[in-house]
Amino acid sequence: METNLCIAGFGGQGVMTLGKFLAQATCDSTDKQVTFFPSYGAEQRGGTANCFVVISDETVGAPLGDCMDDLIVMNQPSMTKFLPKLKQGGTLFINSSIVKEPENRPDVTVIKAPVTELALEMGNAKVLNVIMLGVYIGYTEVIAPEIVWGTIEHKLSSKKKLLPLNQAAFEKGLELGRSQRKQ
Repeated sequence: METNLCIAGFGGQGVMTLGKFLAQATCDSTDKQVTFFPSYGAEQRGGTANCFVVISDETVGAPLGDCMDDLIVMNQPSMTKFLPKLKQGGTLFINSSIVKEPENRPDVTVIKAPVTELALEMGNAKVLNVIMLGVYIGYTEVIAPEIVWGTIEHKLSSKKKLLPLNQAAFEKGLELGRSQRKQ
């Protein structure tokens, strides 16, 4: 099994952190092979940012980047740029707070998650990436949620006051992803 994932959005939306959490959790706690490949735009906050994460049972070379199984888009420019790279039958995860569902790709499954709205309702826009990570894990089950949460908890251990909010965000995302999987 091999999963090629692209995560894309504006700098400041936590795109790289989402990818790092997923890659680190998989690397540290499973026997799967992982590659994480970041790409930053001209500016980090407000510019474009994307990363590729490949999770495989076999050795991973460089990420392909031109044929993705899954695509997470956090903004409309990322949708425009990366949707053509999503393979037929792939899964598209969109931040439906600010990204419109594509009309020209009936061959992909679209998972809508209003992560910007949900993060604002929770009182902190910075957790939108953790919500989306929960959606992705809840829907795909690519690795166990406990493993991902353990990595998030470890990475934020020096900021203990952020843990309850991030755990609630992750749980909210898991719930949303699982509910769409059942449909």
